[in-house]
Order: sequence, then structure tokens, then C-alpha cells
Amino acid sequence: MDITGLIAHITDTYAGVRVLTHAGDSFFLYDPDGDLPPQRQQPFVTIVTGDHYEKDSQLDRDSAYRVNIGLTKAGYAELLQVSTVDDYTPRDTVLPHPTYAGQHWVCVVNPGPNTTDTVRKLIADAYEFAVRKHNNRR
Repeated sequence: MDITGLIAHITDTYAGVRVLTHAGDSFFLYDPDGDLPPQRQQPFVTIVTGDHYEKDSQLDRDSAYRVNIGLTKAGYAELLQVSTVDDYTPRDTVLPHPTYAGQHWVCVVNPGPNTTDTVRKLIADAYEFAVRKHNNRR
């Protein structure tokens, strides 16, 4: 799964998603009315293309990028039993997020055949959670 295909999957599949971009990175928010104030603009998925924020995944290497997905506490616990690992560089592997695992975020560097279906399911779960949170705050 390449970045372009992943972005298209998210924007074509999920209604009400707004994409913010910065320095080649993409941040996907649920904002169906386009009126969320900045303090409520929390992405449910991000795609990071370089070591701008941290270097644990070593994204400044040949075409590396990382998909970050925010899950519910229960969803995270069902998927992973750890909040940290020694190596965040493996590709095509679901890992705890190097910085935000404590907030129930997972990541995958260069999703491929081993994780594409899982990543799509996790994005769907994260989207549903974002919609629920948005509706609860209305």
C-alpha cells in the first residue's frame, strides 16, 4: 500500500473527513461541517513521511513512511499487549506508536501484504471512534 493509495482509501471511503497537510505529512480529521475549532482538531489517522517529530522509526530512509492510528483503549488492548518495543523500524508490522502508545495509538511503517487488511480495519475503527467523539461533543 503506497501513500497515494492510502490517502485515496481514507478520503474516498469515509464521509466528513478533512485532510490537513504539512511538510509532506497528512492528518485526517473527522469534521463533517468543516467548523471544528483548532483545539478540537484531533486527527484519527496520520501519515508521516520523515523524521520531523521523532526519529525512532527512521523515516528518513528509502521511501519510508508511517501510518499512525488512534484507537480506543479496548481496541488497543485487544491488538497489542505492550506499550513500547525496542525497535520501531520494521516495515509492515503493527507496533505501538513510539510517542503516543499511552494514548492508544499504533503505527505501521510502510504497510504491505502482512498489514494492509489490518490497517484498513484499524482505520475504520478509528474513524468510528472519531465520529462517536464528535457526536458526543455536539
